[in-house]
Amino acid sequence: MKNARKLLALVIAVVMCVALAAPAFAYEGPDWEAIDAMDHDEASETIYDVVLGEFGEAYAAAKEETGATRMAMMALAEAKLVESGAFLPIYTQGGNYAMSRVVPRSNAATTLWGLDEYRYHTLLVTNEIITAEDRTNLLALWNEAESADEYHEEAELYLTGKGYTFSDTYVESSPYNVNIWDTIATSYTSDSMFVSGTYDNLLEYDCKGVQQPGLAESYEVSDDGTVYTFHIRQGVKWVDQQGSEIGEVTADDWVASMEHLLDNADALGYLLTNTDGCGLKGFTDYLNGDITDFNEVGVKAVDDYTLEYTLEAPFAPFVTMLGYACFAPMNRDFYRSQGGTFSCEGEEYTPGDYGKTPANIAYCGPYLITNYTAQNTTKYEANPTYWNAEAVTTPNLVYSYNDGSDVLRSYNEAKEGTISGAGINSSALELMKTDTATSVDGTEGTYFDLYAYVSPGTGTTYCGWWNVNRGTWANFDNPDVGVSPKTEDDIARYREAIVNQHFRLALCEAIDRGSYNAQSVGDELKYARLRNSYTPGTFGFLAEEVTVDINGESVTFPAGTSFGEIEQAQIDADGVALKVWDPEGDSGAGSGDGFDGWYSPENAMAELDQAIADLAEVGVEVSPENPIYVDYPYGSYNETSTKMANSLKQSVEEALEGNVIINLIAFDKDTDEESATYRFSDGTEANFDLSTGSGWGPDYGDAQSYLDTIQMYGYMCKNLGLF
Repeated sequence: MKNARKLLALVIAVVMCVALAAPAFAYEGPDWEAIDAMDHDEASETIYDVVLGEFGEAYAAAKEETGATRMAMMALAEAKLVESGAFLPIYTQGGNYAMSRVVPRSNAATTLWGLDEYRYHTLLVTNEIITAEDRTNLLALWNEAESADEYHEEAELYLTGKGYTFSDTYVESSPYNVNIWDTIATSYTSDSMFVSGTYDNLLEYDCKGVQQPGLAESYEVSDDGTVYTFHIRQGVKWVDQQGSEIGEVTADDWVASMEHLLDNADALGYLLTNTDGCGLKGFTDYLNGDITDFNEVGVKAVDDYTLEYTLEAPFAPFVTMLGYACFAPMNRDFYRSQGGTFSCEGEEYTPGDYGKTPANIAYCGPYLITNYTAQNTTKYEANPTYWNAEAVTTPNLVYSYNDGSDVLRSYNEAKEGTISGAGINSSALELMKTDTATSVDGTEGTYFDLYAYVSPGTGTTYCGWWNVNRGTWANFDNPDVGVSPKTEDDIARYREAIVNQHFRLALCEAIDRGSYNAQSVGDELKYARLRNSYTPGTFGFLAEEVTVDINGESVTFPAGTSFGEIEQAQIDADGVALKVWDPEGDSGAGSGDGFDGWYSPENAMAELDQAIADLAEVGVEVSPENPIYVDYPYGSYNETSTKMANSLKQSVEEALEGNVIINLIAFDKDTDEESATYRFSDGTEANFDLSTGSGWGPDYGDAQSYLDTIQMYGYMCKNLGLF
């Protein structure tokens, strides 16, 4: 997040035809000499306008609307986004075979935004692997239950009657490395999920997807929709890692949190700005330096137990944002005891030791972290002072680190009960179909026959990102790692090609995502978790009939129309050969997942032919004798990652008939791969031409939570080499 927005420094005339008809004018391409004279942000703005300008205009218009019209126009803007080919939606989490001891939907896992899905204290976990048949019956109970409490009771009765016993421990296999324990100062899920159980939110989603009182017992909204007043639960204690009391939760904890957030606005501050988030009063102006008095920012402790947030304008999804870490409380006195300071109080900002280890944070949530060993184990125990202790159904939580180098480890550990469950990769699937077991009711069969189920998808969309403004050809934190084999001429030719829309679409349509996915989950499920758009097609449905303009024609969509159906209408009107919505998907309910609406060697070559003609106009020959080289990093330490990388290389080079060559850049350490593709601070540090190492899940219940990340200066633009 930048401290100031900049005006576009240069307007470049570039003709980008979406259809495959011959261009009316000669292709010119960007003025690279002018771009090279700019600083990084100015160059990024210029290249953004070339690559994503049409989306930017459509999205800005959508954000001016309200209600159902807003949703429909956001879907039209998303169509322009996917048509750009700037990145390729690939898959969502889930969609693979799994087996588990966790009772399905016993926590807030169905909530697609925020961090409540990682709050595991309400999980129900059995000592025995739950059969696929019993999972189906439990999901039926969930559908019938009128409340979370009712579902928990019915699930326990059902499983006890079937002979299951319950465990007090949930163990999850995790591939993540924790960088910081200060949840307010990070935007990485890989950090936040480890901290989310150590504090409570103002409101929290239950397992039925209903927001319930948390640290706020109640709240009111002003008549004009801009002031939210929360009444803080009294008597909630802050404790240290040892469980010793250090204070009481008060309204000031959210004021201190906001002060700290403003000192770390590059982490989660975008959620509160006028352009990217809810528009908290004064937040953007304070961030930009237009105001210097923190009292003008819209967060206020009216008294010890009354907290007030004020927005610049009404923002209906505001309360859906409260599960995210930018609304986490922070104990001011403990923060100061760790050497932390606040710049808004006239001090030079430093976090001191706050967040360095689990001992350097305060706790007011269901768990205390009792042990942490990097790349090994993180253990949690129930907080004995927790205000809602009776709601903690699983008092022990463990994250067990697994870098994926042993492709059978998770399967074997799930069988043994070392971990509570596992997704099943293609290697383990073969064993699962032959290994025999006896279920809790005495039924004999293979692990696959007894226990395999297809895990549900989530709101997170993982993508293939094209670096349209690459600035480094080795890792930013270690120049001896991830070194590109490309020559200066290769670099210049890629640079010219990747800003051409037809070239990007050719690349996107040349990737056989089914084959790529099969290397992880097997041929049977290779399409199950494929996602065809950035915002899931079922993320929203029209609350009322809406008429919008699509290419000069008024089109009416009835109430109940999905986001994906509207998006597809714009794509079809633009004549682009992409399918992001299948009205017959999900057993006729309609879906944007579960099929490959992009891969087509025929369409890819048609797009490439147009790109070759365009690039010839600017002196760039593209042929099998002079191909464009694309660097793609992968984890050579991981067998599945290696197979996926080779699958991608094969499909692109075959579909594009040797005109594009994928350079596979091997990383033998996951930390080095993360530096290249995931843990970098801005676009200048992105060490790839193509990366599949990052995705986005929503922060709140509105499509803006996705699309804001790709607007100019949006958070995920760094994956495009921008900003």
